[in-house]
Parts: sequence; C-alpha cells; structure tokens
Amino acid sequence: MRLTAGERVREIQLPAIDGSFFRTTSLQGTPFMLSFFRFASCPFCNMRINELVRRYDELGRDFSIVAIFDSPLDNLTRHASGHKAPFPVLADERNMSYRNYGVERSVAGVIKGMVVRMPTLLRGMARGYIPLIPRGSLLTMPADFLIDHEGIIREAYYGADEGDHLPFDRVKQFSLQHMAG
Repeated sequence: MRLTAGERVREIQLPAIDGSFFRTTSLQGTPFMLSFFRFASCPFCNMRINELVRRYDELGRDFSIVAIFDSPLDNLTRHASGHKAPFPVLADERNMSYRNYGVERSVAGVIKGMVVRMPTLLRGMARGYIPLIPRGSLLTMPADFLIDHEGIIREAYYGADEGDHLPFDRVKQFSLQHMAG
C-alpha cells in the first residue's frame, strides 16, 4: 500500500556500498530524500544517481539523500561505486523496504519508460550503463519520499514509469525550505 504525506518515516536498516550498515534513525533531526531505484545496472537509475551526485551541493549542507536499489550488495557495489555518491547507497536484495514503502512493480511502466524516455535510455547506455544481467526485478518502479526533520513524509512520489523520479527542482525547493536556521 502506498504511503502518503503526513505519515511517519518507516525505519530502514540496510547494507551500504561503503561497507557500513545504514539506519534511517541516523538521520533524526535532518531533512532528507529517500529514493527507491530499480536494479543496479538500470540506465535510468544510473543517470538519476549521476544527476543527484552532480547537483548534490545545490541541496544545502543540512540535507541528505538515501538511495536504495533493488539489487544484491555485490552487484550494486560493482555498478554504483563509480558514482562516488556523497550520500548512502543501499542494497535491498530482499525488497523489505520496497514492500514497507509500497513501491510498485509494473510491466506497463517498463514499456512506457522505454518509449517515452528513449533518449535518456540511450544516453545512459552510451555512458556504459548497460543492463545486460539485471540482478533485481525488471518491473520495479522508482519512488521518492521527501522527509522533514521530524521524520514526517512531506511528499510521496511514485513513478509512473521506470525513469520517473521526483523532479530535482522540487527536491531542491524542499531542501531549501527545510534548512536549519
């Protein structure tokens, strides 16, 4: 079942590509975006991580991102460590947090993403993000949650297709509105 604005963030405890074990409780008092991705070699997902890393400084020093992938840790490390993300990148091979947050799967969303977002798909593949052996579900759709410093979900965004994430400008606007001051 989908989560909605006003609900409390649900605890997540997962392994990270840096070798640590991450808990969302470590972000208490900090606004952040919780972003669910597809499998580790997904071109759309890697293009989005690339954008988040490249533009991370625009979000302010008191904002964080937590990226979760539908992949085993070894596969995620192989595909995502090159991004050198300044935020936690986590592996949820068993999909526990995906189910807990109501992240959906959709055949129609995969087809729609390939058709509507073909230029992004081709750019991602040209950059080397080629989904030859996906380890994780091909049907997982992305989802993003903006969470305030009190641990309340302020926006729940469920992607309509495989490349549909909350627009970066909305993430930036939220981060700037929730800066510690």
